Amino acid sequence: MTEEEARDWLSARNVPRETLDSIGRFLAFLKVEASQQNLIAASTIGSLWARHVVDSAQLLEHAGSWASWLDLGSGAGFPGLIVALLGEGRVTLIESRAKRVAFLREAASIAGVADRVTVIGGRVETAPRQRYDVISARAFAPLPKLLELAAPFADRRTRWVLPKGKSAGEELEAARASWQGAFRLVPSVTDSEAAIIVAEGVTPGKRRR
Repeated sequence: MTEEEARDWLSARNVPRETLDSIGRFLAFLKVEASQQNLIAASTIGSLWARHVVDSAQLLEHAGSWASWLDLGSGAGFPGLIVALLGEGRVTLIESRAKRVAFLREAASIAGVADRVTVIGGRVETAPRQRYDVISARAFAPLPKLLELAAPFADRRTRWVLPKGKSAGEELEAARASWQGAFRLVPSVTDSEAAIIVAEGVTPGKRRR
């Protein structure tokens, strides 16, 4: 997906001009901060709208209705801050690195979503336990480990939307050995070799045969 195609993708979904401007302010801040800390791969600086914005935004199409969203290992704010900009519910970001926590809080303010974004600094294991409607994580951990860490924040109604690369199918098979639920793979619109793992009704327990 090119940058022009990414913008067309957003336009086709009637994203308001004000929201696009807010995303633009966030990306401008990201570019400045990326020179100070390793927020994103340098090779993606020239393709932020495709590689990061639309790659994050597409998750909303598989999330259903939601009021609370948890994003694990939020890093540079993808997908968490894009979800907050395009959605209407509350978004919680968990990030363990102090410099990135500070970046996320300032980025949320610059983007105009600080009133709906909570940034928790620390490891997932120590974050306050509460249930969320949707859980996402991008480049955070292999699926079996991710499910284990995030299980305290979910119940059977929670929707999981987890962008993965080429390893999506393998990770899903590995998780099915110890997790039950309705899992499916959805092709990514930004990368023909990548997929999104979408799941509901996820519970621990060996799959019945």
